[in-house]
Amino acid sequence: MKKIDRKDFVLKEYEKEAYEDYPLPIGFNQTISQPSTVNFMLKLLDPQKQEKILDLGSGSGFSTALLAEAVGEKGKVFGVEKISELVSFGRKNLSKYDFNNATILEAGETLGLPTEAPFDKILVSASAKEIPQELIDQLKVGGIMVIPVENNILRIKKTKHDIEIQKYEGFVFVPLR
Repeated sequence: MKKIDRKDFVLKEYEKEAYEDYPLPIGFNQTISQPSTVNFMLKLLDPQKQEKILDLGSGSGFSTALLAEAVGEKGKVFGVEKISELVSFGRKNLSKYDFNNATILEAGETLGLPTEAPFDKILVSASAKEIPQELIDQLKVGGIMVIPVENNILRIKKTKHDIEIQKYEGFVFVPLR
């Protein structure tokens, strides 16, 4: 998080608050999450060099940039965002950095990005009502997904025959669309 400046991913009117530990509006009833929550989720996800990661609900592009830095030049990060104006905003923000390993795409009708699956890791930055099976299906065996479900953050590891879930309570996110 030291190499990616949150200020580059907030709206102009919130630049003075960019280093505060609370969510900030990015428009369209969406937010950039507070840094401590992003840090917590990234620690649970544990991105590694050369991994292929899906960043679902990329919003301002902040998490996409953090993941791109973490996976390095030989890794790949696909940010996916449903709101076309935020796709543009995220791309503009991401272009402030020299990442050839990250892209932000507009979400289609299917949840996730099945055309690029399977992924080593999946980070979801909006709250689902339940664990989406279509995202589990896009995860490699041994892969990890970190996703808010209701007011909890879940760390899900996909095994050959099942999933292992760790639950962390007490979070609030915008809803997954």
